[in-house]
Amino acid sequence: MSVKPLKVTVTGTSESQTRLAVSARHFSFVIDEPVTFGGADTGPNPVEYALASLAGCMNVVIHMVAQERGVEVRALRLTVTGELDTSRLMDLPTENRAGFQGIDLIAEIDSDSSAADLDDVLRLSALRCPVSDNLSHATPITVHLAGPSERTTVEVGAQR
Repeated sequence: MSVKPLKVTVTGTSESQTRLAVSARHFSFVIDEPVTFGGADTGPNPVEYALASLAGCMNVVIHMVAQERGVEVRALRLTVTGELDTSRLMDLPTENRAGFQGIDLIAEIDSDSSAADLDDVLRLSALRCPVSDNLSHATPITVHLAGPSERTTVEVGAQR
């Protein structure tokens, strides 16, 4: 059974070199950089939002999979950590990619279920989580200027 694809759109308006006002559906939030990176520290930075997106998606999917499998989740705490080399961002020589070299998600689950059942829930959740999928696999990204259809297009994923 296939379902209709869900199209998701967010819009951001630059308020400074580091601050972006974002709207998604009827929500608004700010992305900014810490003072050490030239920002005003008025909101999480883009990579913090990426990790938070993974945690938020895994929260939903863990609860969904646990319910499907009859596993009670009384409480759930997710800690997501990633480390990246900022050399490429700063246009310094490096063999490393610009993004995270790896991401670690630790799930603390309060449940009477066995460790094997909880491991199964986590494994299936990681496979079914759309954000986990996007972070784990190359997803084509097309970057182009707004305007006429005859524009320069850059395929970002091909640059890796």
